[in-house]
Amino acid sequence: MPRATRTNDWGFPRWRPYGAERDAVKVRLCDRHGCDQPGTCPAPKSPNSPERWWFCAQHAGEYNRGWDYFAGLSAEEAARREAADARTQDGYANARHYAWAGSGDGTRTQDELRALAVFGLEPDATFEATRAAWRTHAKENHPDVAGADPAAAERFRQGQAAWDVLRAAEEGREAVGKRQ
Repeated sequence: MPRATRTNDWGFPRWRPYGAERDAVKVRLCDRHGCDQPGTCPAPKSPNSPERWWFCAQHAGEYNRGWDYFAGLSAEEAARREAADARTQDGYANARHYAWAGSGDGTRTQDELRALAVFGLEPDATFEATRAAWRTHAKENHPDVAGADPAAAERFRQGQAAWDVLRAAEEGREAVGKRQ
């Protein structure tokens, strides 16, 4: 009987680097015909199928570019499937607080970004620039100035609602700044 060789892997912490095992490593090759790269990226064989293809990164990208999840479905069926997929597998809807993020540096909410867009401002606009844009917008679209134009009255209402959102957000930031 051959004598067992001594190992320097004595449990935790590991004394040898990862990937330095002596045992043979099982490698799955890419399922694309003629490819000899390791298949590390799973891809479904058909919609809602548990069976998977295993592609290398290059062929997985090629496969995903041509994938159409709704191929062969009517518009109503596609809309129903898309609505069903909006929920997680356990039946709960995705958390709404993940949807606030948008352009900018992350300091403004989606409502604030929409309000800034009403005035045509960038996401990093200062409060003073916001106040100036609000005043200009209000002077141009005020019902007393615009007369009987219903579109101007609607723009004025939107500007006032946007100003309320931005002013409340700024007051909230000031209150947090005072507490710290």
